[in-house]
Amino acid sequence: MEPEASPSTVPDADGAAVVPDLSVLETLESELADIEQAVERIEEGELPLQSGPPRREEPAMGFGIDKLGLWTEGPEFKVEADRTKAYAAATNDPIAAHISGEIAPPVFAVVPIWDTMAGAMAGIVPPEVLMLVVHGEQDMLFHQPIVPGSVLRSKAAPIGVHVKPNGTSVVVKVETYDESGALVVEQYMTSFFRGVSDGEGAGEEAPAHKLDGRVKEHDPVASVTQTLDADQTYRYAEASGDQMPIHLDAEIAKSVGLPGIIIHGLCTMAFTSVAAVRQLCDDDSRKLRRLAVRFSRPVLPGQEITTTFWAAGDNGGNPVFGFQTRNGDGEVVIKDGLVEVAG
Repeated sequence: MEPEASPSTVPDADGAAVVPDLSVLETLESELADIEQAVERIEEGELPLQSGPPRREEPAMGFGIDKLGLWTEGPEFKVEADRTKAYAAATNDPIAAHISGEIAPPVFAVVPIWDTMAGAMAGIVPPEVLMLVVHGEQDMLFHQPIVPGSVLRSKAAPIGVHVKPNGTSVVVKVETYDESGALVVEQYMTSFFRGVSDGEGAGEEAPAHKLDGRVKEHDPVASVTQTLDADQTYRYAEASGDQMPIHLDAEIAKSVGLPGIIIHGLCTMAFTSVAAVRQLCDDDSRKLRRLAVRFSRPVLPGQEITTTFWAAGDNGGNPVFGFQTRNGDGEVVIKDGLVEVAG
């Protein structure tokens, strides 16, 4: 076999010799081969005649709905005070019991479940769409506080895949127990894969927490303004273990259609939990029974957010509040927020 000849050089604008980029020719050759193959199939009657160029056949990116309802057991997680205090610091949490390591901040409940979540998602989400994910909703039901020194075990199961015109949502339920087997936290995490609308859907929706518009017709019971720091995503990634590149690398974030690095949705949720505990729970997160949010717009580092709470009735004697969070431009970044407090 004869060796391939080196590509010829051509002069650039300054007269210097450069090797031309022939990748565009390779692409054209590939497309021409596709066209020739399509013409042959049309002539043989295998394809109907159509106007315009033939479409490339893309592999279907269906989700594994056969895995719905299958539970994944996660590893043990020893809760350490240094870890809970780091989470409080990474979310600008000023609550004394969280800063001291007496109890974990409520949204710290996501930290012990990452490996469990990964196992539950692995069999149901096509790997090629992972970089298109954004966090859609999060719903946490607190049965008891997470306390440093305890050993937690979690299990997770995908319970629903819902295909929509603009993307697909995947709902995963997670249950976390302490060493005695007592239920500590239940969570429903809804992930949304933008622009992926292939395949079939099935299963359950996450529990409802829609904010009734009539609730907002009344005066709010509280409103809290907070600022996300410029380095918030890096601190949160370290403390939480969530190292998704869209929160840490601007070029990767832009490559998937985002304006740049965005704040982790759970970090924004943690900020709203601080507002709820301070305004509705007398600074005592042990009183928090449920916190649910729907993420409607990314928050950017350095932005200011304002969370507004309205009274929304009760649930078995526990006061319930609806809330909404807006950025400094008045755009809603969290909608359909719900807080339930021990009565």
